[in-house]
Amino acid sequence: MAESGGPSLPDARPAHTPLLRAERFVWLTARVLEQRLFAHRFLNGGADPVERALDAYRNEDGGYGHALEPDLRGPVSQPLHTARALHVLDAVGRCCGQRVERVCRYLTSVSTADGALPAVCPSQRGYPVAPFVPVVDDPPSELLATGPVVGLLHRNEVWHAWLFRATDFCWQAVDALEVSHPYEVEAAVAFLDAAPDRARAEAAADRLGRLVRERRLAALDPDQLDAYPVAPGYAPGEHHFPHDFARTPDSLARAWFTDEEMARSLDFLAAEQDEDGGWPVRWRRWAPAPALEARAGVTIEALRTLRAYGRYVG
Repeated sequence: MAESGGPSLPDARPAHTPLLRAERFVWLTARVLEQRLFAHRFLNGGADPVERALDAYRNEDGGYGHALEPDLRGPVSQPLHTARALHVLDAVGRCCGQRVERVCRYLTSVSTADGALPAVCPSQRGYPVAPFVPVVDDPPSELLATGPVVGLLHRNEVWHAWLFRATDFCWQAVDALEVSHPYEVEAAVAFLDAAPDRARAEAAADRLGRLVRERRLAALDPDQLDAYPVAPGYAPGEHHFPHDFARTPDSLARAWFTDEEMARSLDFLAAEQDEDGGWPVRWRRWAPAPALEARAGVTIEALRTLRAYGRYVG
């Protein structure tokens, strides 16, 4: 008997659609968490199974570990793991209540002196970690870690004392951002898309969008990728595209790109689906397991973006 809240599968679905190919990839390769998240997003699966799968990564301190973020291995809680957990809870409409209260207490406990989050705490030392993720004794505050978390909490109307200083940090970091690394821009957009001060967010996004275009951080023509630089330290071919910044049509970053540029970007995203049904990881691969585990999440996000823009994926 199927588990209550599990996916509801139609009797017959068109063969060889992008969604069906991705579904096969997920059932074949993904962790239980991503299998259940895929079922929730695309197969009418329930939220409860996703939450139960996520519980396997939760620690007693209220944070999350156990390689929830595949590039950080080991059991210890880390801000990047916890950010991923909040992303999952947001996806299933459960970013609220006592669970998120415990998360906020954890975030408070690992915050830096200015109330923001480091990407990785020193407790990661001794466990395998991607070589591009530094582990230091006194890690600095990072917009990369703080922006998406603050954005998620604001979007879900979570109010906690930790949010006040963390929000101030994000504003200061966004205002000072000179745009050299695309992932920092993505983190800034994640914050700005949900920041309560909408007028300030729109003005900040307009400034960042001009810088992204001036510094050619978004590959506007996928057929001419050599014309767009890859940021120092990134993997060869680790380009960013309009859809990476504007993951949904209502993102502030959507205004950075013309309709034609966005259409080319989405065409490229759709064409990236591999023969096995999954989407590729574009960042540096350092071990087989993290790369494979990450692909399921990348695949779900690719389908989500295509669907958000009205691209038929079923």
